[in-house]
Amino acid sequence: MNLSSNNLYIVSTPIGNLEDITLRAIEILKKSDIVLCEDTRRSLKLLNYLNVKKRLMSYHKFNEKKQINKVIEHINKGEILSLICDAGTPSLSDPGKLLINECIKRKIKIVPIPGVSSITTAISVSGFDDKFIFYGFLPKKENEVEKVLSRLSNNNYSQIFFVPSIKINFYIKKLKKYFAGRKLLIAKELTKIHEELFRGDINNIKTFKSSLKGEVTLVVSSGKIKEKLIKKTEIVNKIKKYLKKYSLKDTVDLIIESEKVNKKEIYKLCLKIKNEKNF
Repeated sequence: MNLSSNNLYIVSTPIGNLEDITLRAIEILKKSDIVLCEDTRRSLKLLNYLNVKKRLMSYHKFNEKKQINKVIEHINKGEILSLICDAGTPSLSDPGKLLINECIKRKIKIVPIPGVSSITTAISVSGFDDKFIFYGFLPKKENEVEKVLSRLSNNNYSQIFFVPSIKINFYIKKLKKYFAGRKLLIAKELTKIHEELFRGDINNIKTFKSSLKGEVTLVVSSGKIKEKLIKKTEIVNKIKKYLKKYSLKDTVDLIIESEKVNKKEIYKLCLKIKNEKNF
């Protein structure tokens, strides 16, 4: 395999089982001059397992901005650089986006070396619809997570979240509140010795009595969204305003564009208001 210098290689690594590394990823790491690592200690274990001896450079979310210029300098010198994270695919809820965007800006070629991701690993065994939304790590604060889940509950796709296992019960309670009627897969320790998958209806999923270890991937199934009139007073006022300028059909179309509501229900409401005197 011939590697080009002046490129940045984005290399996926195992999420648990070290044997999940790809042959191409091993070859790229062997031929790299510098390997950018989220945690050099964790990455060293992987590289030692692969018998790869390379210069490691720390590159994580706390020093990402500071390291970008150094990384670009090495690439411009003709050195081969690859970026890995602690587990999985870089830039997916892991460092990498800032560097990738800088390389795009400077017209430096970025080469993806695909491999394992807990996102695709979890959805592949969920049994849920494969049209999905990946959110990443849910917020830690209660008001923030409620805002996020409230918004996301308004779509009917499968949804994937990362959460710290220590707060699993907190997130289960929030999912029960916003995704009632759907199914849930809780994936713990994926590809590792103590891998476990917990499945069930969100309404019936029980909280854990003992704490879990590591990070957990949650997959929520797709679900039908019940369309209903929200903020009815506000919508009625909009209808009255539009009917003074537009036809009944145009008014219905305008309301449907701006509100997540049932078209037949809106049509009936618009017709009722139109037929009222002095609306």
